[in-house]
Amino acid sequence: MRTTLTLEPDIERKLKDIAARKRKSFKEVVNETLKAGLKSGTAAGEPPFRVKPHRCGFKSGVDPARLNQLYDELEIADFVAENPGADA
Repeated sequence: MRTTLTLEPDIERKLKDIAARKRKSFKEVVNETLKAGLKSGTAAGEPPFRVKPHRCGFKSGVDPARLNQLYDELEIADFVAENPGADA
């Protein structure tokens, strides 16, 4: 299909650079670029994916500033449970 397309100067430059690097025609590069953009999954009517954050605080008594210490204590407890004769 033949159509007229008005491109912004910077887009035209980028497409021409790609065409020169790949040794392809401008038409091929434009078509490949449009196909890749359409495959990306964000259709015009489709809302963008959004992450819905929620609060998940720590249980009382857990100090977030001392999580490494808590991890170490749990690791030692696991080691002692697996090795009853070892002293921690």
